[in-house]
Amino acid sequence: MSVPPSSGLYLSQATEHRNFEGESFHKFFDCWISEQSQHLNDLLAAESNQVPSERAQALIEKVIDHYELYYKAKSRWAKHDVLAMLSPSWRSSLEEAFLWIGGWRPSMAFHLLYSKSSLQFEARLNELIQGIRTCDLGDLSAAQLAEFDDMQRRTIKEEREITDMMAKHQETVADAPMVELSHVVTEMIRANEGGESENKELQDRIESTLEPKVEGLEKILHKADDLRLRTLQGIVNILSPQQAIHFLIAAAELHLRLHEWGKKKDAKKAN
Repeated sequence: MSVPPSSGLYLSQATEHRNFEGESFHKFFDCWISEQSQHLNDLLAAESNQVPSERAQALIEKVIDHYELYYKAKSRWAKHDVLAMLSPSWRSSLEEAFLWIGGWRPSMAFHLLYSKSSLQFEARLNELIQGIRTCDLGDLSAAQLAEFDDMQRRTIKEEREITDMMAKHQETVADAPMVELSHVVTEMIRANEGGESENKELQDRIESTLEPKVEGLEKILHKADDLRLRTLQGIVNILSPQQAIHFLIAAAELHLRLHEWGKKKDAKKAN
C-alpha cells in the first residue's frame, strides 16, 4: 500500500511545478487534514500519559507548525486563485455556512477556550475546591484570564476592521466602471455586434476591470488568515504546555468532527 504524500511535500511539489489550481489545493487539504487527525491522536496520548513539559512543548510546536504550513500554502494558492480560497470546494456546506472570509472567525477561538474551560472546571470542581491543581483549562489563573480578555478585545477590534474592509470592497462591484461595462456588454449582446478584434478588446477591458477586485480580495484574505494564525499562537502562548495540549485537542476535535458531519450531510442530500 502506497504512503500518501505529506502536505509539506505536496506544497513543495506544487511550488516546483506551479500547480496552483483550486483542485490541487483540495488534494493538499486532504493530506493536511489527515495529518491533523494523527496530531489529534498524539495530543490525546500526551494528555492521557501526562508527558513532561518539554515533550508537551515539542508536540505543541509541531502542531502549530502544521497550522502555519496550512496558511503558507493557502497564501501561495490565493495568489493564483483567490476565488477558490474564498469558496472552498473541499469544505462541506455546513462548514461553508459558518465561514468568515474563507476560514474560521478569529474571535471563535476564545469561545472555544471558554467553553472547554467551563466544561473542565465543572468536571473537576471538587479537586479545585480542595486546592488540587488540575493543570487543564478549568484551572486558568486570574492573570491568564486578564490576558485573554485583553487579547480578545484586540482580536474583535481587528476582526471588525477586516469585516468593514471586506464590506467596502464588496460595494465596489457596483462602482461606475463595473456598471458602465455591464451596460456596454449587454448592448453588444442585444445588437449581436463585435468581431474577433472587438471581442478581444472587450475581454481585455473586462479583465482589467475585474483585476483590482480580485487583488483586493487576496489582500483581505491575507489579513484574515494572518489574524487567525496570530490568534491561535497568542492563545497557546498564554497557556501552560499542559493547558495548550487541552486547547489544541478541543480545536482539532471541533474542526475534524464538523468537517466529518458536514460531509455526511452533503452525501445524504446527494442520495
